[in-house]
Amino acid sequence: MSNHVSISPAEAADRLAIRELVEAYAHCADRRDAKGQMSLFTDDTHFVVYMNAKDPIPSQELHSREALAPVFADLNKYAATMHFVGQSTILTLTGDRGTGEAYCLAHHLTVDGEKRQLMIAALRYYDTFVKVDSAWLFAERLLYVDWIEERALS
Repeated sequence: MSNHVSISPAEAADRLAIRELVEAYAHCADRRDAKGQMSLFTDDTHFVVYMNAKDPIPSQELHSREALAPVFADLNKYAATMHFVGQSTILTLTGDRGTGEAYCLAHHLTVDGEKRQLMIAALRYYDTFVKVDSAWLFAERLLYVDWIEERALS
């Protein structure tokens, strides 16, 4: 944990902007705003998914903003999603670069006639942020799935 006896207004603004970036990602996902979600990443972003957080081999690895489109569009198969962002910790912050970790519980609702199914994924993101033209973006996002729970809903 950092000791923030005194930080500059610029650092405080950067920390707030990074937190808002993390929250915007979840908001865009839940609103099915794939273009908005993609705009949160650098053109040459690196996005890596580990469906099993204990497996060092990624399930998926993407190397550009455009490559994210089908990943975000895949959320359309759900009737609804709700991503609850938990703690979001900035690990390093120097000038126009930073790193952080964010926790998220991602709820995915599937409806098939009268059958409703809920899948909850416990996620951790390890992020690298860069400041481009006064805006913070994801330069790299590593997504780790710690566990998944599936249940029928009434």
